[in-house]
Amino acid sequence: MRAIIVDDEKHSRDVLRILLENNCPDITVMATCNNGEAALDAIAMYDPQLLFLDIEMPGLDGFQVLEATKRGSFAVIFTTAYDHYAVQAIRHSALDYLLKPIDAAELKEAVIKATERMGQPVTRKVDHLVEMLQQHIKQSERLALPTAEGLRMVVASDILYCESNGATTNVYLRSQEKPFPVTRTMKEMEEVLEDKAFFRVHNSFLVNLSFMDKYIKGDGGEIIMCDGQRVPVSRQKKQDFLLRIEKM
Repeated sequence: MRAIIVDDEKHSRDVLRILLENNCPDITVMATCNNGEAALDAIAMYDPQLLFLDIEMPGLDGFQVLEATKRGSFAVIFTTAYDHYAVQAIRHSALDYLLKPIDAAELKEAVIKATERMGQPVTRKVDHLVEMLQQHIKQSERLALPTAEGLRMVVASDILYCESNGATTNVYLRSQEKPFPVTRTMKEMEEVLEDKAFFRVHNSFLVNLSFMDKYIKGDGGEIIMCDGQRVPVSRQKKQDFLLRIEKM
């Protein structure tokens, strides 16, 4: 299988090449590239079947490279050292990824999956990924939320979920264990966050779907958030919730 490695760090490129040589003998690395522009040239030249693509790079990042080549039929494995949201977006887009430092066993598993996807166009998956990332940009807007003491400035993408507390709402942030009360009703919070990746799964809960780890079936079911918190889904909201997840 012809492969190209794209990573702006020489050490990361060398390590991945060695791991492939030692664990994936069917992979032939045709080129290694240290930026997105070089990657586009190499893709045009070698017509790879598999692309190992770093996310964070100067100039064109990994997402922009994929957007520019989304009509290609090669399989893609993203490599990244961080960015929780990017990983969530990739996962929801049904594309594969490896976290650095790359583990040999995980690499072999990712390559096996890539082999099964070989020749399949990635257009739809890329479109989903780009939509998720654009949503992330919208989420980065700072919100001024009223509290009993005044205003609390919050970035929407930092909110895990909101829980109704009568006339006020408890807001849970990923950066702190305890919530803080906002002097807005749940309905008002829903209106503030309606154009972002939030969904009201229950009269008492509004969740950031970007931080949903899994959904467990049931009468209404429940969501397991990335911090382990369990959030119930009401029977009335279940169908709309599942439709929203399918679109993601």
